[in-house]
Parts: sequence; structure tokens; C-alpha cells
Amino acid sequence: MKKSTIWLLTIVMAITFGGLVYIQILYMDKMTRMRSEQFAENAHRALFGVADELERMETLHYLEQDIEEIQDIEAAFFPTEPDTTAIAVTRPILSAATGGIDMRYKQMQQTIRRQYLYQRELLNEVILNIMREGSTRPVIERADSLQLRTILRNELAAQGINLPFEFSVATSKVPIYASADFHAAREQDVYSQILFPASQSHYYLKVYFPSKGDYIYHSVRWLIPTLALTLILLIVFLYTIIIAFRQKRLTEMKTDFINNMTHEYKTPISTISLAGQMLADSSVRKSPQMLSHLAGVITDESKRLRFQVEKVLQMSMFDGRGPNIKFTEVDANVIISQVVNTFKIKVEKFGGRIEMDLEAINALIYVDEMHFTNVIFNLLDNAVKYRREDVDPILKVATANPSDSKLEIRISDNGIGIRKEHLRRIFDRFYRVHTGNRHDVKGFGLGLAYVHKLILAFHGVVKAESEFGKGTTFIITLPLAVSTGEEEEKV
Repeated sequence: MKKSTIWLLTIVMAITFGGLVYIQILYMDKMTRMRSEQFAENAHRALFGVADELERMETLHYLEQDIEEIQDIEAAFFPTEPDTTAIAVTRPILSAATGGIDMRYKQMQQTIRRQYLYQRELLNEVILNIMREGSTRPVIERADSLQLRTILRNELAAQGINLPFEFSVATSKVPIYASADFHAAREQDVYSQILFPASQSHYYLKVYFPSKGDYIYHSVRWLIPTLALTLILLIVFLYTIIIAFRQKRLTEMKTDFINNMTHEYKTPISTISLAGQMLADSSVRKSPQMLSHLAGVITDESKRLRFQVEKVLQMSMFDGRGPNIKFTEVDANVIISQVVNTFKIKVEKFGGRIEMDLEAINALIYVDEMHFTNVIFNLLDNAVKYRREDVDPILKVATANPSDSKLEIRISDNGIGIRKEHLRRIFDRFYRVHTGNRHDVKGFGLGLAYVHKLILAFHGVVKAESEFGKGTTFIITLPLAVSTGEEEEKV
């Protein structure tokens, strides 16, 4: 599958999952708001019922208080007569039956009418007394806390709210009394209702529900698993896409490996073949010095070929296991000199040269000799690979002691250099800098990653300095064996 196709699928699925999650979140928010508004409406309806009930109870209080006075006044003005009403009703009927109208019946009608008018005026007086005296009556008497709690609980239950609550009665500014935990309420979570609106002083009943949030979210909690499942699907999808890209990358690596492996092994084989051809020359065989040199080249290139094989095998170190390192004390100047002498043939083949400046007085380091040799060889090989076509390659290898406990190794070239955007990633595994239309630069993308990992294992630091078009310098700093040997033996 093409990378563009994978990206297209990724974008489409990401938009789809993102839209689905967004819709679910909006739905949850809408449901929560709706439940909150419904709860607020029921709470206000219950508080209104409490206020109405308190007013009825106060009216009943005053009616009971004035009932005896009303009865006394009625007894004084309208003395009771046995069966007066019955007589008043039956006599006119009997009189009508006989064809006459009893005058006493008309008088009784007028008496009942006067009594009705008087009682109506008396009830009006009672209402005025309620309005006048109720304003001066203490609110604690008008709305007793225990009685108010009972009424409030009943009204809330009638509206379907069976939650614990805290309440308070207060004026517009000063609280009069409150339940134990009402002080913890936030202003936006309090529901209020005015009490006794006809009073001169306005009193407010305020109610707070500590578990309101749990009550509201309880109704929408079934949406949480669906949202969680959607997020899990999104994570699985993203992981699948990552695996797909990784598999594609591995496939490309496999192809590159097959294409480049021949080139990686061809150089030492070619060098050994060239040395063999030179040995076939009789004039060369007559020179013991040349025979010794060619024998050394064959030996060194054989080692290099073995190193190349081991470098492929060392790929396992990037899969979680550390490299198999055997620390020994070696002289870095000697190792570098041997590698440079071996590498001269390859550089001279391209018309270039290697310059050595081994100024380090103390070059004893504690490393794995084979891996350290590979590190120097990889850096020199990179310098030749990324040479410029218009100039002869010039490589410089130098050592120095920046301090009494450090060894610094510099490997410089006059090659194509590295752009700044690539410089910070050159030590990443499988990362290769693009070289334009050049097709002779082969490799696995493991060389510099291998160098970086081993230098870290040697307790050192490696960095690169480069200017595009002018060349690159790799700087390796390692601890000297004199100051760190005992500590590293423990490692």
C-alpha cells in the first residue's frame, strides 16, 4: 500500500473518530444541561409550594386566634334560638300552603342578610390584621426551622427530588438561621424563594443540594462507556496506523538491505582482490616490504569484512539488549593509526589523502577494542561516502587531551556536509540524509546510530559539527583509563 493511501485513510478515520467523539461530548453536555434545568424547575416549584404552605399556616394561625372573638360578637348580636332556621323555613311553607305570607319570614331574611354582611366585614378585618401584625411577627415564629424542614422535604419529594439538602432563611443581606452545612454552598448552586411577599421585610428561603452533581450525572453516566469505547477504538486505530507505517518502513529497509549489502561487502572484497592481484606480480614479490604491507592489508580487510558481518549481527543491540562489550585498556593512538593505514588505499583510490595529527600525550582509554575500531572505521567510511565530486577527499584525524581526564578524537572531512535540519537526527537509527541524485551512497542507516550507542556505552560523548557544502567534523570525547579505569571495571 502506498504511503499516500495510508495517510489518506488515516486522515479520513481521524476526522470520523474526532467527529464521533465531538458529537458524543455535545450530546452529553446537552443532556446534562437539560437535566440541570429540569432539576432547577422542580426545585423552584417545590420552594414555591413551601412558601404557599407557610402562608396558609399563618392564615390558619390568625383565624384560630380570632375565632373566639368572632363567636363572642355573634352571640352578642345574634342570640341563638332553638330551631330558628327550621322554623323560618317551615312557617313560610305552611303559610304559603294556606295562601298567606308570614311577615316573620321576611324579617328573618333581612336578619340573615345583615349577619352575612357583618361576617364579611369581620373576615376583611381578620385579613387586615394578618397583613398588619404578620409583618411585625418574628420570622422564626412564622417559619419554624423544624417545621420548615418537614414541609420542604415533603414538597421536594412531591416533585421527585429525594436528595439530602441544606437550607437557610435570610433577609436580602443578613442570614437569620441556616442548617449545619449550608455555609459550604456556592452561590450558583443555591435555589431561593421569597417568603411572605406582603411583609415589609423580604425573607428568602435558600436551599442547597450537596449531591446535585451526582444526581444529574447519574442520568447520563451510561454515555461514558460509549465514549470510552470510542476512545479505545481511536487508540487502537492510531496504533494500527503506526504499525502499518512501521511495517512499511521495515519493508523498505529490507529492500535497501538487499540492495546495499552487496556494496557494503564489495569494498573489503575488492581490496583483498586488489592485494591478491598485486601479489601475483613478480616484482612485488621481490620486495619484502611490499609483501609485508599487502599481507597487512589483506589481514586488515579480512577483519573489516568480519566487522561488517558483526555490524549486521549487532542490529540485535537495538532491540532492547545492550551490546556485548568487553572492556580492555587500549591506546587510542595505536588503534586509530592502524585503521588509518588500512583505510589509506580506499581514500587514495579516489585521489584523496588522510592526515593524522595524534597529539594526545595520554591516549589510554577503557573500551572494547573491536567496537572502538568499528567506530573509527565507520566515521572514516562515512567521510568517503559523502565526499564531493568536484574535489579530492581530504580526511583529518586528530587526538588531543582537553583535560587531564579526557581524550578528544576529531575526524574531519571536506565532503558535502549536513544541513542543520538533518544534523540533529543523524544519530537516529535508520535515519539517512538525502543526497539528491547520487545513487552510490549505500548503507543501512545504522552506522552513526551504532557509533552513538557505543560511545555512550564507553561513557563518552559524540557530536557533529557541519557546514553544508564544506564538510563535517565528528568529535568524540572519552574518559581516560587512568582516571576512570577502576570505576569502569565494576561496570
